[in-house]
Amino acid sequence: MNRRFLLSLLATLPLCSCFAAADYLTYEPKGEAKGKHVVLLAGDEEYRSEEGLPMLAKILSERHGFKTTVLFSVDKEGFIDANNQASLTNPAALDSADAIIMLIRFRHWPDEAMKHFHDAVQRGVPIIALRTATHAFNMDKASTYGAWAWNNEQGGFGRIVLGETWVSHWGKHRAEATKGVIETAAKDNPVLRGVADLFGTTDVYEAAPPADSVILVRGQVVTGMEPASAPAYYRKKNKAGAEQGVNEPMMPVAWTREVKNEAGKTNKVLCTTMGAATDLTNEGLRRLVVNGVYWELGLEVPASADVNIVGEFKPLMYGTKDGTDLNDPHRFNGFKRGVKPADLK
Repeated sequence: MNRRFLLSLLATLPLCSCFAAADYLTYEPKGEAKGKHVVLLAGDEEYRSEEGLPMLAKILSERHGFKTTVLFSVDKEGFIDANNQASLTNPAALDSADAIIMLIRFRHWPDEAMKHFHDAVQRGVPIIALRTATHAFNMDKASTYGAWAWNNEQGGFGRIVLGETWVSHWGKHRAEATKGVIETAAKDNPVLRGVADLFGTTDVYEAAPPADSVILVRGQVVTGMEPASAPAYYRKKNKAGAEQGVNEPMMPVAWTREVKNEAGKTNKVLCTTMGAATDLTNEGLRRLVVNGVYWELGLEVPASADVNIVGEFKPLMYGTKDGTDLNDPHRFNGFKRGVKPADLK
């Protein structure tokens, strides 16, 4: 085969923008490249981050020109294993991260992996944290990174960096969904540009971000799992022991912070207690996340960011194990077995 014929043949082959390693995914930017690398960390037992984060990575690369890399929790054979709390594939990708999107829960990574993440935070890499990232780590408190354990006296990484740790299910788990209500004072915030009709099938978390936070969205507890479900009106006790109506006031479900870290650098943070894969079927929530990337990287936020899903996205209902009532349309499921990261490209 001569060289000219070979080059002609190669020119007819489709180009693939995704590089699938054995245990992680990298999507090269399409269109006008932004020259920025967004690393997404998937690793939770319940909210199907292994499904939702690759979908976001594709949007950011194909619609917006970012290079994206998705890291996973896997088993010894390289299959995605959301229950393997000690696993993070290719943590060295964090060394070149310009921004991090994370949905992890109770991880206790080896110190080598934790160092890559810790160093990225210390150099001021901005963070978008979804749902259980408020209680991201569960390592031994005596370890090198023990201060970031979710149940540390200071509230761990969640409270110290993001603005909140795990507190409680404020709405009824798997029974009461969340309607996002934009905070009036934040309606012109660039992170909310083009964001409307926020809704997620996950329940509202109890949260009280510190005074340096900018509250963007509050979560109205609704009495069912559909967007038309009515607001809830019962009362319960909060963390401080005081009784209040569940929507009086509504809990914050999305906020920003700018936090100076131990190294003296500032991390821009967008935290939302929404973010399960099922929540991310909501256009408004996807736009909130994409806008957050632009804001954190100092780029002009689009008037209405393109958040159309690339390919097919049919996420499993969140949960940690298979439900028993097959007639329940909202029965919860564990993660899908037998899937490798390369299968998601």
